[in-house]
Amino acid sequence: MTLKVGFVGLGRMGLPMCYRLLGAGYNLTVNNRSQEKVDAICADGAFRSTSLAELSAKCDVILTCLPDIATVENIFLGGNGLIENAKPNQILVDHSTVGVRTSKACAEAASNKNAVFLDAPISGGTERAQSGELTIMAGGPNKAYTTVLPVFEAMGTTVRHIGPTGTGTTVKLINQLLVGMHSLAAAEAMLMGAKAGADPKLVYEVVNSGWGQSFMLSRNAPVMIDRDFIGERTQIRVFLKDLVLVNELAEELGLSSPGAKLAHDMLDRADKEGYGDLDGAAIVLPLESDGDFQIKALDNR
Repeated sequence: MTLKVGFVGLGRMGLPMCYRLLGAGYNLTVNNRSQEKVDAICADGAFRSTSLAELSAKCDVILTCLPDIATVENIFLGGNGLIENAKPNQILVDHSTVGVRTSKACAEAASNKNAVFLDAPISGGTERAQSGELTIMAGGPNKAYTTVLPVFEAMGTTVRHIGPTGTGTTVKLINQLLVGMHSLAAAEAMLMGAKAGADPKLVYEVVNSGWGQSFMLSRNAPVMIDRDFIGERTQIRVFLKDLVLVNELAEELGLSSPGAKLAHDMLDRADKEGYGDLDGAAIVLPLESDGDFQIKALDNR
């Protein structure tokens, strides 16, 4: 039997994920606060639901991709939410980045309704959401994971069952710890090279072919050089929200995690200085202010 899939949250990540599901031939019903996006994807073959109760009644598995913990808790745990309306054996999947406590609370509430919850955060940004090359890390019962694995594989190329409830969320937060630290390191490195007189384009090219290379250097260096900080991918405020969760997890585990604190503090400063809606590479802007120097490519060498 082909699963009937529901999806809540047609944001920067959710909408392209839904198009991947449509492209794979899934019967897809969507729910979103903004109806403009619903109208667009329904014109391309999806079905509309006007309430979470209606969505639950129509679907075997429901996926969500939501912006923050408050929204996740409202959609899953709130009155007339997904769990209140869940059917026995229905599989509920959260692709959002939240804390472990939220994932475990959703799993417990779903179990009380004889439904199943998977925490399955994603990584890869809007580009990989569009190409179907996301990384998906899932925590929860293996049987449910196996059932929805074909759905995940329509959206991602690296799809793994990590372990019990909360482990998918944990791995995503570890990922975001490295994203934050590497973003700050890339900004420091590019600024140091540029102010010392090296062409930033060559700094990026050479360092990214050596041991200093990282995905975040590849992602952020061209943005810093081109000064194209428009937040069309993932913004400073989103990374800041994730680093708050990383530091909360470190505190719960009794870990000092100094790198996470440094990354959080610089993202927080960038946000407070008005850069919150800019691309994550804008973490360099406070550093440029401190150094009284702006990264720019050299026209002549």
